[in-house]
Amino acid sequence: MGLVQALLSVFIDDGDKLRSINSGELRITFLLRSPLYYVCASTWGEPESVTRTHLEYLHLQILSIVTAAQLRRIFERRTNFDLRRLLNGAEPFLFSLLNRLELDLAMSTSSLHCLQLDPNLRSRVADALVPITKMKDTLYIVLVAGGRVVTLVRPKKHSIHPADIHVLVNTAHAPSIYNSPASASWIPICLPKYNPAGLQTPLNTEDRELASSSRAEDGRYQRNSSSDAALCLICISGGGEFETVRSWCDSVAQKLQSQGTLQAITDAMESGKTHYSVSQLAIPGLRHFVYKSRPHVQITFPIFEDPYDSRDEIRRIVTMYQTVYDAIHAKSGQSGPLKLQCIRTDKEIVMGWITQPFELYIVVSPRLPKTAVINAATAVTRWVKKEERNLLLRDAPVF
Repeated sequence: MGLVQALLSVFIDDGDKLRSINSGELRITFLLRSPLYYVCASTWGEPESVTRTHLEYLHLQILSIVTAAQLRRIFERRTNFDLRRLLNGAEPFLFSLLNRLELDLAMSTSSLHCLQLDPNLRSRVADALVPITKMKDTLYIVLVAGGRVVTLVRPKKHSIHPADIHVLVNTAHAPSIYNSPASASWIPICLPKYNPAGLQTPLNTEDRELASSSRAEDGRYQRNSSSDAALCLICISGGGEFETVRSWCDSVAQKLQSQGTLQAITDAMESGKTHYSVSQLAIPGLRHFVYKSRPHVQITFPIFEDPYDSRDEIRRIVTMYQTVYDAIHAKSGQSGPLKLQCIRTDKEIVMGWITQPFELYIVVSPRLPKTAVINAATAVTRWVKKEERNLLLRDAPVF
C-alpha cells in the first residue's frame, strides 16, 4: 500500500491521474473518487473500462453505507483515518457485489435485466404496488425475483438510476440480510445516484409468499429467504413513517397472495418461463446474444447453453462482449465510438451493433459469412421487438 500511495502522489503532484499500469498479463487499475482511492490488480484480460466500472460500483456500494458527506467530513478532520472501522460488518455487501460483477451483463452495460413475465401478470403486480397517500415520503417501490426486477413504481418527477437499483438488489440479497431470522428490516441506505449526501430507508419484505412481517427487537424489518430466487419487496422512503410503510407492505403481500399473483410468479420461475433459449429464435448459426433497449435502459439475453455452459466459457464470452462494448463506446481511450464492431476467433464471431433505439451483441458460428451474420442480427432485433412486452418492463405506474 505504501508503494501505491507513493505512485499516486507522484502523479497528483504533476497534476495528472494514474489510470493503470500494464505488465504482461497483469494490469493494475486505479480509480480516484475523492477522498478515496481504489486499486484493482487483474490478469483476467478484460478491458480497462470494465475494471474501472467494477471499482465504480464498489465505490457506490460504499457510499450506500457511508454517505459522501460523511466521508468528506471524516477525512477533512483525519486524513489517515482507517475506513475499515466504518465498514465493519459491511463486508458481506462488498463481497456479494464483487461476485455479481464478475458475470453480470446488466451491470457491465449500465442497464437493468428484468424478469421475463406475462405482461398482464406484471401489470397486476405493478397496480398493487402503487403507494397510499399516507406514504408521502415514498421514493421507489421495487419487486425483485431471482435477482431480477419484476416491476417498480416511482414518482412522476424522476426515474431511478440503474446503478441505484443494482446497489439495492445487492444489499437485499447479501447473505447477512437473507440469512437473518428477522421477518423484515429497516436498513438506512444512501442511493448514490439519487442523493450521495443523504440516507433513505428501504423496507425489504422477502420470501416466496411475502408473508406478513413482524417486528424484530431492534426495530428493523426484513422478510428473508435462504435463496436468491426469493421474491423481495423493497420500499424506499425518505421519511420516518415506519409503521405506515410496514402495514402497507403487509397489506400488499396479502393482496398479491390472495389474488394468486405471487403463486403465478413462482410457478413461472419454477417452470422456466422466466428464461428462454436461443434455440427458440431458430436462427441458423446463432449461439447467444445480448439486446439492450436504449429508451428503456434494459437488456435481455437467453440462457447460456452449450458451448457456453461452463463457468470458464461463460466468463470468456462475457469478456468478449465487454471487449466489443468497450470498442463501440470508446471506453478505453479509443479515437471515437463505432456503429459496428466484429471480433472473429477460431471458436466464434462476436459482433456489436449500435443504433438509436437499441444495442445488439451477438455470438455466432465462425463459419458464417458476413452477410449471414448481419442477417442473424436483424432477425434477433425482429424477434425481440415481437416479444418486447414479455422481456422488458414498460409503462410502469407512477405516483
